[in-house]
Amino acid sequence: MLSCLTTLRNFRTLLQLTVPLLLFLPLPVAVQTKASYCGFIVLLMAVYWCTEVIPLAVTSLLPILLFPMFGIMSSQDVCKEYLQDTSVFFLGGLMVATAIEHWNLHKRIALRALLLVGVKPAFLMLGFMGVTAFLSMWISNTASTTMMVPIAQAVLHQLSNSKEEAENTEKSHSSANDIDLETKCSSVDVGVTDVYPSPTPASLHHGSVDDMALAEISKAPEENMNLSVITTEPKDKPGKMKMYKCLTLCVCYAASIGGTATLTGTPANLILKGQINQIYPDNDEVINFATWFGFSFPNMLIILFLCWIRLQILFLGMNFRELWGWGIPVSSKEKRAHGVIEKEYIQLGPMTFAEKAVLTLFCLLVILWFTREPGFIPGWGTVLFDKNGTTYVSDATVAVLIAVLMFMIPSRKPNFTPGNQNQESSKENLTVMNLPINKLLNWVTVQRKLPWNVVLLLGGGFALAKGCEVSGLSQQLGEQLLPLQKIPHWAIAVTLCLAIAIFTECTSNVATATLFLPILASMATSIQMNPLYVLIPATLSTSFAFMLPVATPPNAIVFSYGHLKVSDMARAGFLLNLIGVATVTLAINTWGRLMFNLDTFPTWANVTRK
Repeated sequence: MLSCLTTLRNFRTLLQLTVPLLLFLPLPVAVQTKASYCGFIVLLMAVYWCTEVIPLAVTSLLPILLFPMFGIMSSQDVCKEYLQDTSVFFLGGLMVATAIEHWNLHKRIALRALLLVGVKPAFLMLGFMGVTAFLSMWISNTASTTMMVPIAQAVLHQLSNSKEEAENTEKSHSSANDIDLETKCSSVDVGVTDVYPSPTPASLHHGSVDDMALAEISKAPEENMNLSVITTEPKDKPGKMKMYKCLTLCVCYAASIGGTATLTGTPANLILKGQINQIYPDNDEVINFATWFGFSFPNMLIILFLCWIRLQILFLGMNFRELWGWGIPVSSKEKRAHGVIEKEYIQLGPMTFAEKAVLTLFCLLVILWFTREPGFIPGWGTVLFDKNGTTYVSDATVAVLIAVLMFMIPSRKPNFTPGNQNQESSKENLTVMNLPINKLLNWVTVQRKLPWNVVLLLGGGFALAKGCEVSGLSQQLGEQLLPLQKIPHWAIAVTLCLAIAIFTECTSNVATATLFLPILASMATSIQMNPLYVLIPATLSTSFAFMLPVATPPNAIVFSYGHLKVSDMARAGFLLNLIGVATVTLAINTWGRLMFNLDTFPTWANVTRK
């Protein structure tokens, strides 16, 4: 028996490749229609995406190979789907995020915010969660988690050790290198490769597409903030280990929750935008940066607050007076913990010209995104560029504009003073003038940090959706789902959200969104339901992966530090999954119903009449 299992293990990859192929092959053989051919390809890609027997991005290339072979679409038409407006929007946003990470601006923002909230247990948690969620709105979930966890470990070390131990540790590591997360974080989110000490190979891929960042983290974990801080166990384990678990979990959960607030926060959100634009081309851009933020940001705040309360009760108890520090003086341990954060902030030095320039461009980017088409008034895009009902400018245009400016603006403040104006400064000016003038962003950094595999994932999803439409598979699926008309719409939405939240625990959120959204769009069209009523909650539910270490790269990162057990994460994450689904259901049935007019079936969704 053991020898048989060993043989199967040796041929596991071959079996994972061939068994789905042989299992689904009768479908196109028995029913020789374009719809059945496309169904075979969808099922095959779904299994490959779930098992990751080959890389996710490679699976995404299968439509280019199989659609022409089965006569569904020509190669030229399939390849056009791989770089749409949504993909360019994603690339431009990630280039800006790469510049933020490259100049350590995200670290400065994080440390400054932590100094403001203080180190009382509850507020320390709130500070870490708020900062991580905010950063995850703009940079990858992996990068924000990778930066925040070592800082949390250092603070926890000061809170858990005695004064003598803390002083000895500080002295023994006074010569250690400071945190340099710029070289260990890559901007990705979205699902993608090796983890810290590395839990398991599978855990590197079951997330929002952040593997490349994790690969860089694993190269030099010992450089991430004094290693002893990472591995030191607190002395009074029963009480302090709960604080370790609580604070590390709040970081990874906040990273996943924060990514839901913006379109660029996670690729699943961009997949929704791309699928809507493709399936419903006359939707008048119902989903853009401003409308998505208006709906998702309040929802994110509610989930984040409930997560904060839930983790406090689960790990720290219900003594809110002690946790929140009401009437309790600051202890020496808390002062030392505050000192750790303050020291890291001071070591950053004054804000450089490059940081100021990146911050200015980032703020300009957000303002332009919000005001291009705010919805309640004509935006600058409509007033200045759109003519005769044609939209010429999109969110991708703005993202590319800011990214291009970052490749042009120098990272040093231009010096227009002649170098020999005075003898005292001539040597200094000459030295500065001889230094190479770098830009805010360079192609080497972009090439190294950008998750190019995610672009292929997005394109593969768009190609798959187009193939389903062209082959007639979408229409057939919609007809099979007509009996759902008798079920209340809210019940359909809740059931789908629960199913997707479970499914995404073991599958990349990008793959989950790619597989489910076209099917749900067909269902909504067939039963005359506003597609946004199911597509938006379903997309948000792909980010509710809180129960398993392999569910997302942030989960895997915090689990790799050794403070957590799988049971800890499952116990905390199960209720958070339910909280997430309940909150999304509340949001879509309250302000979401008003924002998107969900009580009516829009004319742009009636694609069957065309």
